[in-house]
Amino acid sequence: MINKNKSRRQFLELGVKSGLVLPFLGTSLLSCNSSTEEARQSGNQAIKKLSILILGGTSFLGPSQIAYALGRGHSVATFTRGKTKPTIHQTLFEQVEQLIGDRSNDLTALENRKWDVVIDNSGHDVEWARTSAALLKENADLYLFTSSTGVYYPYLEGNIKEDRVLLKKEPEGIEDEELKLEYWYGVMKTNSEIAIKEEFGADRTIIVRPTYMIGPGDKSDRFIHWPIRLSKGGETILPGKANDPIQYLDVRDAGEWMIRLIEEKKVGTFNAAGPKTAQNMYDFVEEATGAFDVATTFVKIDDYDFLKENKIPHLVPWIMPEENNHASALTNNQKALDNGLTFRPLVQSIKDTYNWWYSDAVTKDQRDKVELDPKSLLMREKEIIVKWKKR
Repeated sequence: MINKNKSRRQFLELGVKSGLVLPFLGTSLLSCNSSTEEARQSGNQAIKKLSILILGGTSFLGPSQIAYALGRGHSVATFTRGKTKPTIHQTLFEQVEQLIGDRSNDLTALENRKWDVVIDNSGHDVEWARTSAALLKENADLYLFTSSTGVYYPYLEGNIKEDRVLLKKEPEGIEDEELKLEYWYGVMKTNSEIAIKEEFGADRTIIVRPTYMIGPGDKSDRFIHWPIRLSKGGETILPGKANDPIQYLDVRDAGEWMIRLIEEKKVGTFNAAGPKTAQNMYDFVEEATGAFDVATTFVKIDDYDFLKENKIPHLVPWIMPEENNHASALTNNQKALDNGLTFRPLVQSIKDTYNWWYSDAVTKDQRDKVELDPKSLLMREKEIIVKWKKR
């Protein structure tokens, strides 16, 4: 068993480094004015205006939820430590009540307050989930917990539906540190879901399990390879075999759908995975290239051993479908589709992420850390292509 306080720190570091286990980190690039206007135009005037508390809210998923919620007439409060300041939506956050505290030891700001809905985006500890739910269960009608498809780890069988039996305890005897953290993350999310339902009751709880979320503002830098690389054209490595499945979801589609779920009080558990229909890696790049008017030639590397030898075990949304990740991109999303999940075109996600990456929201130092990292595929690609062609 690994130390939980240490594991949270390791998890964040590992997720940024590997791109494998983090479902949502970062800040979303949304035009405050355009997002709220779209929400107003699509909103039903009959929708009950809700008071929403978001635990977290200043990072990757939260701004998307906030922009959409405010545009539909809801009021929003966030609860954070006050350390992460949004670098975008600054005027939007002027409309948000910002409560300060710490989920580990200071929930004072949440006491003796009432909200219609709690959205928990910062659940990285089972006790955080239990304590927050216990405190708020008499002061809110609904609790939406942002979980993860990580609860299904290890991904051994496909067609993963919401009723899949989940792992509640970390296996013993695992020595690999990254593997330990992947198990820890899934188990932590599973037990957090259970704790919240025990406190709020299943009839007042919404569980959303997102797959890899992409889009503007992703601080993990796990997806930015594709917008950067595809914009340049030329010979581009395409890892994986023709039928390797992939799944991803624009963070804005996830956040906006969550707001609609709470508006309609659709309790239950939902996988949040896209695209709408099954897609493999070759389909993905063919569609994604439409974002840029440049010529791209893909160098298809379908030898898993070669990819591992050259340190390309994943390139989100592609995850090598082997061993514990065999079915990581085979989550069943039919229940979400039946309950209103919609999807932006991939080309839009690619373009918006590219535009965000080269905007003032990202500093030159942040870009250089990715684009000039000697360990990145961006820097190693030409060398690897030469090596592949010589085989």
